[in-house]
Amino acid sequence: MSNFFLVSSLILGFLVLLCLYRGVMGPGFLNRIVAINVIGTKTVVILALMGFIVQRIDIFVDTSLGYALLNFLGTLAAAKYLERKGAI
Repeated sequence: MSNFFLVSSLILGFLVLLCLYRGVMGPGFLNRIVAINVIGTKTVVILALMGFIVQRIDIFVDTSLGYALLNFLGTLAAAKYLERKGAI
């Protein structure tokens, strides 16, 4: 079962790299913000999978929840900034 979580984490890591490409080379601000948000969401899932791999899910769930909150607040701040700037 641990191999399944390890392979899933590696696949998600590869998908993070694809989203990183979209975040850097994206055609506009909104595409870049969404790509960074997707990277944060995938990172939360990878952290939870790491908890299953090392069999300490309680520590990793707390960490992933904190990271998810920071990711959400960062997305809100970027959206608010772009709204005031007039880009949205």
